[in-house]
Amino acid sequence: MKTDHSEDLRNQVSSTDLLWDAIDALADGIALYDSDHRLVGCNPRYRELFPKIEEELIAGAQWEDLMRLGAIRGQYLDAIGQEDTWLENRLRHGVPFDQKIELNLAQGIVCNIQYSRTSRGGFVVVNSDVTQARQAEAVAREQETILRTVLDASPTAVVMARISDGKILYRSPDAIKFYGDTKNALDHYVHSEDRARYVEALKTHGRVDDYRIALINADGQPCATTSWGRTVEYEGDLYAITAIMDLSQQQERETMIREVVEACPTAIQMTRADTGEVLFSSPETASLFGRIENAKLYYADPETRERYLEKLRLHGEVSDFKAEYINADGKKFWGSIAARLIRYNGEDVIVSHTRDLTDQIRIETELSQQQDQLYQNEKLSAMGELLAGVAHELNNPLSVVVGHSLMLREDCKDEDVVRQVDKISQAAERCARIVRTFLTMARQEPAKMQQVDMGEILHTAVDVARFGEGGDDSTITFEPADDLPLVMADPDQITQVFINLILNAEHAMRDSGKGERIAITARRATDGHALVVRVTDDGPGIAEEHRGRIFEPFFTTKEMGEGTGLGRAMCHRIVQSHRGAIRLLPATRGGTVFEVTLPVAPKTELKAPTETDKPKSTAKVRLLILDEATDVAALNAEILERAGYSVDVFDDAGAALESMKSKDYGLVISDLNMPGIDGRGFFDHIRQDFPHLVSRTGFVTGDTMGRASQQFLGEAKRPFIEKPVSPKELRTFVSNTLAQAAQASA
Repeated sequence: MKTDHSEDLRNQVSSTDLLWDAIDALADGIALYDSDHRLVGCNPRYRELFPKIEEELIAGAQWEDLMRLGAIRGQYLDAIGQEDTWLENRLRHGVPFDQKIELNLAQGIVCNIQYSRTSRGGFVVVNSDVTQARQAEAVAREQETILRTVLDASPTAVVMARISDGKILYRSPDAIKFYGDTKNALDHYVHSEDRARYVEALKTHGRVDDYRIALINADGQPCATTSWGRTVEYEGDLYAITAIMDLSQQQERETMIREVVEACPTAIQMTRADTGEVLFSSPETASLFGRIENAKLYYADPETRERYLEKLRLHGEVSDFKAEYINADGKKFWGSIAARLIRYNGEDVIVSHTRDLTDQIRIETELSQQQDQLYQNEKLSAMGELLAGVAHELNNPLSVVVGHSLMLREDCKDEDVVRQVDKISQAAERCARIVRTFLTMARQEPAKMQQVDMGEILHTAVDVARFGEGGDDSTITFEPADDLPLVMADPDQITQVFINLILNAEHAMRDSGKGERIAITARRATDGHALVVRVTDDGPGIAEEHRGRIFEPFFTTKEMGEGTGLGRAMCHRIVQSHRGAIRLLPATRGGTVFEVTLPVAPKTELKAPTETDKPKSTAKVRLLILDEATDVAALNAEILERAGYSVDVFDDAGAALESMKSKDYGLVISDLNMPGIDGRGFFDHIRQDFPHLVSRTGFVTGDTMGRASQQFLGEAKRPFIEKPVSPKELRTFVSNTLAQAAQASA
């Protein structure tokens, strides 16, 4: 018997060890207290949950003492600052058996605590970590709050109703405003079968879009609406979520549009493409053609409509289809049609406008007699196009020369090499100024006043004059004073003034054979409010009897055919429009002196750069460069990579667009004129497929002269920079465009 008792005891001890091993392995914190509320033992997880009293969790410790000690040491967040009150509430009724209590512990853990009695009068405490569950619940509540806030702020009526009986679970404020205080979606329909058809469509497809139906508004009146619906399961039931748009105002607008079209003094009609049947004709159409039910009867030659229809089907539209028609009096007349081919109720329909050309033909006949007067303007326009073309062709190689020379200047430390590089750079930049001046001479734009550096203006004028006719026979010098003030001027127009003055001096010296020097000086006026520029030559001068008429239009001292007498008159007009003055000064030693005075630009306060104005790190900014000139693109990429950017280079728009699908670009820089998809088409793709990149797109181009280019850049409203461009200009352009994009997205 003694041996059997020993074996039972060993078995009991072994079972107890196994039980404690199992408790120690649990994820919950577990502690066992005896009938005197003294700690018998606890697992490691229990100790981890109470680190501030961990050393006190020993066998024999009193439960109440542990609670009190935990409150004092800040173990329980809710007790901090009110320890006595918290303990009184916790210990008032002793151990809270058969209850679940949630406590916020000091280490950020939310703990669910349950007390359970044991058969011997003690109790077991089970502490479960529910932190993640509570965080998930908080996120869900926040998301629900956000969703409800969005729906409540939506300017669209949104209703969530149970499909089975129409009971409304949710409706937005606009839905309440539209329907009134309704409880059931069935009350929204004029006829109950209307909702049945809507629900059937939802069940069949799971969604409906642009569902047109009349619903009853808050005033109890039928109202035209369109709906977008989706089905969703919620708490075991199927619900319909419907967004409703009131179309009553749209119908009113459509009615108004019809009235406007009918009152419009133009011949507008809508006809079936296949049959020619007239669906709508404005009163003006009836006045022009008479009350005719088929558009085929409009044409003097029936075959004309077939040609018109063929062209319309091919292009989808015609803008100026001229033909001979028959008017309401049965007489033939020449007219022009502008039309669009559209789909209407499942068939091809033509919407067109017919214009009587009788008066226009008469005017064109009169204008044809004035073609000789326009011949000179055409020659000037051709010269402008030629200059623009030459400038465009020079831009790319000049960009390479200017860019590489300036980059070499930045990198090189050898003084001899630097001196040689400076000569290359100066010559290249001189060529660049000449190219820009070609563009200036070719442009014919309204005055665009801006702050300009007269030193740059005069340098450009001198460079152009040196390459003009007779420029090799004279010496032109420019001596600006230090720190010339800025002036408000149109740089193109004011450059042309000084080019004209220099070239006039060259012509006078060449024709007379007298003189060889032209000097330009620039200084601030004595009062400080103006800039004074003098153009002085040692040529034959201007006769005293002519000096008073020198700025008169059409007055010239040149031989017949040598001049128009408009050059100095144009200079006078431009300077006056700039609120300045131009005058002919007395020449003490012969020759001619012209003085131009221009007001100094008002001072503007420069904003000190703030933290947000400072350029951000470029390390993570990826740029895309698209340019058919691979050498220019490679140069620009090298310049920007040296500035810290990551650059991808493409010479094909298709490849660039493909790359944009997988890479996030901080800025896209494109040329305008390219084979295949040009800059305009490339920008259209960006607007359609990558709208987030529209504000991050800019252009580097050598073609700003063409009307199409000017129109596109004006419509796109994106920053651009003209070739040739220096490294500093390119880096500044990129950083400014990135800053503008960041501001636009803020």
